[in-house]
Amino acid sequence: MSDLLERLRDRGWRLTSQRRVVAEVLDGDHVHLTADEVHARAAARLPEISRATVYNTLGELVTLGEVLEVATDGRAKRYDPNAHRPHQHLVCSACGTIRDVHPTGDPLAALPPAERFGFALTTAEVTYRGLCPDCA
Repeated sequence: MSDLLERLRDRGWRLTSQRRVVAEVLDGDHVHLTADEVHARAAARLPEISRATVYNTLGELVTLGEVLEVATDGRAKRYDPNAHRPHQHLVCSACGTIRDVHPTGDPLAALPPAERFGFALTTAEVTYRGLCPDCA
């Protein structure tokens, strides 16, 4: 069973065939699909699944905190199932490919105290940009 499916089952989330196929499509370390890509892959496995069901399921997964919604540079939102593993993103400026990266060090510590303006920092989102091997 996939990591995402296992987490959902542990939460007691009702796994209908439609929800299950969406979770299966999302499963993987570097999966960052758009809702339309999720729908296309889900429909290949379960032809009767509707676009609305996919969008609703993705919304539920984001609300549950089991999937991250990633938006970059005005492109379509992408969905990241690695919500429970701390990581940052590497984004291709040309094609929009997204990869998970795990830099060393604490990104919260990188912001000098004088630049925090009294904020009590809890998280940091760092996005690295460049060209992927296919676009370079």
